Amino acid sequence: MRLPRTAYTSRPWRIHEFADDFHVEDVWALPVTGGPDELERLVRQFANGDGTALSAPVIRTLFALRWKLGALLGLDKPDAGLRSRVGSLRDRLPEDLRTGTRGPDLQVVPFTSVYQTHQEWVAETANRTCHAAMHIGWVPDPTPGEPDRHRARMAVLVKPNGPLGAVYMLGIKPFRYLGVYPKLLNAIGREWEASRKPEAATASATGSGSGSGSGSGTH
Repeated sequence: MRLPRTAYTSRPWRIHEFADDFHVEDVWALPVTGGPDELERLVRQFANGDGTALSAPVIRTLFALRWKLGALLGLDKPDAGLRSRVGSLRDRLPEDLRTGTRGPDLQVVPFTSVYQTHQEWVAETANRTCHAAMHIGWVPDPTPGEPDRHRARMAVLVKPNGPLGAVYMLGIKPFRYLGVYPKLLNAIGREWEASRKPEAATASATGSGSGSGSGSGTH
């Protein structure tokens, strides 16, 4: 579900300290919920190369088309990327974030991790059109039955590279909203639930085993 920009800007994320020159392009509530300590699991899911949402056939096809377009237009040449055309956000980090956990780089798409904390993770990419950052936040979302439940939110931040970048971002907006985001978010949710099923099954089996043992001991 798409959220208003204030769902991102109103929260005290650390990224606000050093990325105020980026435009908040999109904010989404991901179909991912879990306990207060499960952001790290979600980060691993994003970063893993095989079997992840980013490896889904439709997503791979869309990105493959993007890479072909980039090759034709020279959008992704080395001199247009991080530490060539633009500096990395890591160069802006305050000391505690710079010396803390950086987080894993993504394997399927060229996003480099910037930093990871208990409640947020940031990865970035750059090419001829823009410098972009993906922010994943882990937000309290309690329910009567799950008072400690958290939900993931994703914000996409961009810094277009002049008129080319502005035109490019405007041109791909329909493809993002109609193709990339719906498929990507659904795939993220499915994979998250699939990754939690083995744990639920193990817990259920353990509980059943304990109950059987108690019952046999009382007869």
